[in-house]
Amino acid sequence: MTNVERESINFRLPKTLVKALRLAAQERKTTATKLVIQGLHQVLDEIPSTKETVENRLHKLEKDFLRLQENIDNLSSSRESNISAKVEELFLKLARFEGVLLQMQNSINASRSRSKSSSYPYQTSAPVKLEPRNAEQLASRLGTSASTVEEKRATLRQKDFERWTQDRDMGNRSWRFNENDGLYHPVY
Repeated sequence: MTNVERESINFRLPKTLVKALRLAAQERKTTATKLVIQGLHQVLDEIPSTKETVENRLHKLEKDFLRLQENIDNLSSSRESNISAKVEELFLKLARFEGVLLQMQNSINASRSRSKSSSYPYQTSAPVKLEPRNAEQLASRLGTSASTVEEKRATLRQKDFERWTQDRDMGNRSWRFNENDGLYHPVY
């Protein structure tokens, strides 16, 4: 905005108008002088020296826009760094969690191997012989339903069915259906 030469003029205004002017200035967080100047601009807007030029106003808006854009950029970059810090923290927690899980798994495996090796060393036990099972018993062992076992047996080839049962069996044992007795037998 161009500098406008100013001159001091004293006015005599009614007290009620002065009070209203000061109150309006206080509400708008400005001065009474600025409010009077704004009012004069509205009345005398045809005088070129009192009008703000379009170029000056555009320049001021452009500066405001650039300042606003800079604030937005700073805000978004700080949010991005905050998000990346949180993601990094989550990765660290996940890595610690995986470490704890591996320790637990190793501990479980070690206790299993100790319990197997703790038996009397000269005592050898015969391998457990699995008995044939009906569909419900096999389903219970495989963690599924009897209808699923029957459906898989009907739809899959024998080798695929054996592989399917082996994948689900807790002892990694495959099973084969015997049509003569209607039972599922372990495959050795």
